[in-house]
Amino acid sequence: EVQLQASGGGLVQAGGSLRLSCAASGFSFDDYGIGWFRQAPGKEREGISSITSDGTTYYAESVKGRFTISSDNAYTVYLQMRSLKPEDTAVYYCAATPRSRFTPWPLDWEYMDYWGKGTQVTVSS
Repeated sequence: EVQLQASGGGLVQAGGSLRLSCAASGFSFDDYGIGWFRQAPGKEREGISSITSDGTTYYAESVKGRFTISSDNAYTVYLQMRSLKPEDTAVYYCAATPRSRFTPWPLDWEYMDYWGKGTQVTVSS
């Protein structure tokens, strides 16, 4: 069974950092593209970063230079978040799609096949 699990969220002050993890079970990221999304209350789900199976990365302008997506093995993808702002407050999700069908940017949640449960990130001012 294909499963994703996002973790690492929490409460942090503005300017702080968090690292989110997305762990896979039942499949390997080698054959998938991975995207990070977030959804703030009352707002649409937003694609913020993605990584292809060959390691190419993409970022939304709102997080470029502050967030870094990476993978250190075939089963975990990270989102390092620095210089966090109150407007980064949201539930963060990771999602995966087979690389043959993955469009890394612009990242569209409607075309992601597998989703993990979200992890809450709250940035206080």
